[in-house]
Amino acid sequence: MTVFRDISMLWSLFHILILFILLYRSRYERRKTLILTGLVMGPLTLLNVAGMTIFGAGIMAKVIILTGTLPSLLFFWFISKDKKGKFFFTFCVTNTVALWILLVTNLLDFYLGGQQYIVMLIGRLLLFPLVEWGTVRYLRKPYLELQESVAEGWGIFAGMTALYYILLLVKASFPVLITGRPQELASFIVILLLMPMTYATIFSALYRQLLLYRKQQSERVLSEQKHSLEMQLESQQQIRKMKHDLKGHTVTLSGLLSFGKTEEAVLYLKNMESGMETVLCRFCVNPYINSVLSHYYQKFQKLGAELSLDIQVGEEALPYMELCQILSNGLENAWEAVRELPAEEREASVQMKYSRDYLIIRIRNKCRRDLIVEKGIVPSTDKKEAGHGFGLFTIQEAAKQLDGEMFCYTDNRSFVLDVMVRT
Repeated sequence: MTVFRDISMLWSLFHILILFILLYRSRYERRKTLILTGLVMGPLTLLNVAGMTIFGAGIMAKVIILTGTLPSLLFFWFISKDKKGKFFFTFCVTNTVALWILLVTNLLDFYLGGQQYIVMLIGRLLLFPLVEWGTVRYLRKPYLELQESVAEGWGIFAGMTALYYILLLVKASFPVLITGRPQELASFIVILLLMPMTYATIFSALYRQLLLYRKQQSERVLSEQKHSLEMQLESQQQIRKMKHDLKGHTVTLSGLLSFGKTEEAVLYLKNMESGMETVLCRFCVNPYINSVLSHYYQKFQKLGAELSLDIQVGEEALPYMELCQILSNGLENAWEAVRELPAEEREASVQMKYSRDYLIIRIRNKCRRDLIVEKGIVPSTDKKEAGHGFGLFTIQEAAKQLDGEMFCYTDNRSFVLDVMVRT
């Protein structure tokens, strides 16, 4: 009847891979990931099943870390998008859950099935798909979102799950299988019961972090909307004030000209022009986007920085809410960066133009000499104050909402932010 045991082991190893693939983030596209996984993990799985058949469960349980866990750890680490706590936590969670199912079904078969391996096979045939269904139904989407949004705190959870895996493995296999040590069975069952409770606590803590992140993002979006509306209101108020003041300016100019004071009238007009040029700036036909650009143009001017604008959009309908988020966050980051530089190096530029079906936005600003950002990596902020560190992630989310992408990198002492969105 060992054929039932071998089938159950092959089934288990296959579903451990499925469970892990559901939760981790590969750096390759799905098709390439599946091909690489099959080429590496297929032979490794067959090797462990063959070892189980030849040497028995007792021997293989003692060497499974060397023959299965470590090789798969190294392989998935190599193709994973995450290299630190996120990856190790995901790897340890899936392996510990799988080990828990293996141990429980093994105990049930030993005490209820008479070691015929039928109970073991049926248990694994049912439990692994059930866990995968629960993962897809309740866990996968928020867990992937959590990996995307939360950067800190994964290391300690990864350490906890790794210790749990080792504890289960040692308790179940050394010095002999737990079925050969009935005096320790009670403590082993307690450990098995504690594991789901521990993981429930860990995932509850992680989910609270996700809810906090969502709240912060929502507050960030509302703040951006409020900021955009305030800039529009301020611009409208300035224009109304300018219209009101024009009456007084007209009276003054008429008086100067009536007395033949032409030079004084010209000087007065120049002063009027310098006072109104920022109010009358029109970089874009869209009033919402123009409001953001005008606000930051004035902000850069007050800093003594040069802001070049090349806006090639017309009167077409645009998703202005998301575009205002992208521009205001990008320009705020650029303003913060050039503010730290010497006056002669304070330069930034904005380009908006179409390329086929996409609207391309490029914000470029001078940056510190020691700042190095590789393309495809979103840098984290080095500011400790509350409220910092959301700008680039907000831009990234706004771009995704418009079926687009965001890239940032450093090039020739400049920080470049490229955003492409469908409009």
